[in-house]
Amino acid sequence: MSEHKRLVAWVRGRVQGVGFRWYTRARALEIGGLSGFALNLEDGRVQVVAEGPADGCQKLLEWLVGDDTPGRVDGVTEIWDTPRGGYEGFAIR
Repeated sequence: MSEHKRLVAWVRGRVQGVGFRWYTRARALEIGGLSGFALNLEDGRVQVVAEGPADGCQKLLEWLVGDDTPGRVDGVTEIWDTPRGGYEGFAIR
């Protein structure tokens, strides 16, 4: 059984107005076992918080930095932590 982790990622580039949060949620649901959210920030970035099995969080991060995302990702800053809980499913905020 995989250890549970919390991934917080800030995605920069052309990631607002292109369906990025919707596709992030869809990818998280496809991976399965993840809860959290994707949120547009005022500075143009998208913040992604995902909690669940470490391998699932890693798969989501790999998708975020990959070439299959909508828009254009110029970079991702990530922090790994222990889960805090309190999320039901994966939301778009």
